Amino acid sequence: MNLKTYLTVLTILVSSISFSQKTWSLDECVAYAIEHNLQVLNTSYTKDSSKESYRQSVRDLLPSVNGFADYRIQFGRSEDPNTNDFVNTEFFRNNYSMGANLGVFQGFQKLNAIKASKFIYKATQEDVQQQKFLLAFRVMQAYYDIKFFEGLVANSLEQQEISQSNYDLVNKQVELGLMAGADLYEAESNLLGDKLLVTQNQNLLANAKLVLIQEMNYEEDEDLRLQSAVASIAGPNLTEQITVDSLYSTARGFMPLVKSQEYRMLAAKKQLQSTRGFLFPSLSLVAGIGTSYFETNVDSDGNLIPFRTQLKDNTSKFIGAELSIPISNGWANRSRLKQQKIAYQQAKNNLKIQEQELFQLIQQLVQTQNALIAEYEQSNKRVQSQELAFSIAQKRYEKGLINAIDLFQAKNLFGVAQNENLQVGLRLKVNKSTIDFYNGLPVFNIN
Repeated sequence: MNLKTYLTVLTILVSSISFSQKTWSLDECVAYAIEHNLQVLNTSYTKDSSKESYRQSVRDLLPSVNGFADYRIQFGRSEDPNTNDFVNTEFFRNNYSMGANLGVFQGFQKLNAIKASKFIYKATQEDVQQQKFLLAFRVMQAYYDIKFFEGLVANSLEQQEISQSNYDLVNKQVELGLMAGADLYEAESNLLGDKLLVTQNQNLLANAKLVLIQEMNYEEDEDLRLQSAVASIAGPNLTEQITVDSLYSTARGFMPLVKSQEYRMLAAKKQLQSTRGFLFPSLSLVAGIGTSYFETNVDSDGNLIPFRTQLKDNTSKFIGAELSIPISNGWANRSRLKQQKIAYQQAKNNLKIQEQELFQLIQQLVQTQNALIAEYEQSNKRVQSQELAFSIAQKRYEKGLINAIDLFQAKNLFGVAQNENLQVGLRLKVNKSTIDFYNGLPVFNIN
C-alpha cells in the first residue's frame, strides 16, 4: 500500500469514528446534568418529604382511633377486680378497649397548619427548580469555557503554523546563503515558543473539560465531545435596549429563589395563626368501648365464667365531649407566639433580601451587557487592524525589509487580539443568554 492510499484510508477511518461519536449540545449537557446531579436529587427528596408532611396535615383532621389490650398476671396480695376484696391468690386478667377522639374546635390550629405545610411544599418545589437553574448556569459557564479554550488552541495552532512556515523559509534562505544562521535561531525560538503555547492551551482545555464532566456527573466511557458550532453572537436583539425595571419585573414573577422565600413567608404567617390557636379553648368529641376478662370471675356454683361470656357481660361504652381551657402553662403558649411572630418578621425580611439581590444582579447584568457590546465592537476592529498589520509585516519579512523580532511582535499582537476577541465574544454570549433567561426565554432545557 503506497503512502497516498494509506493516508486516504486513514482519513476515512478517522472521519467515520468522528461521525459515529455523539456530539453534545448545551441543551443536552444541561439535561444530562440535571438527570444525574446528586444535589438536585437530594433537593427532590426534601420536596417529597414536605409533600408527605402536607398530606399528613390534611389527615390530621380525621378522628384518632386507638385500641388497647393487655394480659396481666397478678402475684401476692392484690385486689380481686371481681369482688374488690384483697386476696393472696395468683390469677391473670385481660382488658380490651377502643377509643376515638375528634377535635371539633382548636382555634383553627389544624386548618392553619394545613395551609402552612402546603406553602412549605410549594417552597420546596421551587427549591428543586432553583437547583436546576443553578446547575444549568454552571454547565453553561463550563461549556463556553471549553469553547474559549478550544478557540485558544486553534489560534495558537494557527500561530504555530505561521512560525513553522517562517522557520522553513529562513532555513532555505540560510542554505542559499541569503540569511545568517542567527536568523534561523530566532525563527526556531519563535516556533518553540508557539509549540509551548499550544501545549499550555491544550492543558487548559483538558482542565475545562474536566470541570464540565464533574458538573454533569458524566460517567459514560465515551469521550465527551461538544458541538463545534456556536450560535452567532451578533443579532438583531444584541443591541436591543433592556431596562432594569422591566427585566426585574419579569424575573420577579418566576424566579424560584424569590418564589420559594415568598412561600416560606406565607407559611410563617399561617404558622403564626396556628400558634395563636393555642390560646383558645379546645373542644373534642370522645367515644369508646371496653371489656375485660378475669380468671377470678366465677358463677354462683364456683365455675369460671367462659371467656366469651365475660367479654359480653363486662362490656362498657361511653360517649361525651371534652373541653380544655388553657389557663397557665408557665407562659409557654405566649412565649411560643412571640417566637413565631419573630419568625414571621424574619421570613418577610428574607424575602426583601432575595428581591434586593435579584434586582442588584439584574442591574449588574444590564450594565455588563452594555459594556461588553461596546468592547466587542472595538475588539472586532482591533482584530481586523492587527490582521492587516501582520499581513503587511509578513510580506515585508519575506522581502527582507524587517527582522524576525519585528515579525514575531506583529504576529503576537495579532494573536492577542484574536484571543481577546474570542474571550469578549463568549462573555457576551453568556451574559446575553443569562439576560434572556431572566427575561423568561427558554434558554435551557430544564424540564
